[in-house]
Amino acid sequence: MNTRIRRTVGLLATATATAAVLPLALTACASGSGDSATSASSSKASAPATRDSDDMGGSGSGASGMDRPFGAACSAVPKSGAGSFDGMAQDPVASAASNNPALSTLVAAVQKAGLVDTLNNAQGITVFAPTDDAFAKIPKATLDKVLADKAELTKILSYHVVGQKLTPKDLENGSFDTLEKSRVTTSGSGDSYTVNDSARVVCGNVKTANANVYIIDTVLMPSS
Repeated sequence: MNTRIRRTVGLLATATATAAVLPLALTACASGSGDSATSASSSKASAPATRDSDDMGGSGSGASGMDRPFGAACSAVPKSGAGSFDGMAQDPVASAASNNPALSTLVAAVQKAGLVDTLNNAQGITVFAPTDDAFAKIPKATLDKVLADKAELTKILSYHVVGQKLTPKDLENGSFDTLEKSRVTTSGSGDSYTVNDSARVVCGNVKTANANVYIIDTVLMPSS
């Protein structure tokens, strides 16, 4: 009888111990599952952030430093409106130039020569655009004479137009046929370029709807 009692007591003790241990084990499992879920959730939360960062980096790296206007005179271009870089990019070149106050003499000359439609309708050209100060270097009597001679004016203005879009890289050591049928030469690097070794590019790589424009500080004269 005593033996049976001892066995019964022993079984009860074992059952009690098991019952005590089981909740602890379940708690530990639940705790571990919670940590795993939290970790997984954190990983999922951080994954989109990583992708967003990559996307931003990709977007930033896509912007080319050589694809924007450069030069000291670019600071005078309006920040907004039709005469701004964004505004000029929407218009063909003669119309875009008319919105730039520094190119008023050039625009008047283009109008006198009857070249507005020619320039606006051309595709994929480069225009070396003299500023008002560039025209002011020419003695007034000489300039008035040129402006009154449509054939000579057309010849000079056509000499400022190349029948292809030139990038700054193209200007580093270039020689190009103009619409006037003779050639211009260019040289330089970075944000410093000259045309025919005489005219400096003061604001370059300006985009219009149909042309790349390089604003220069001297009027180019064809050799013949």
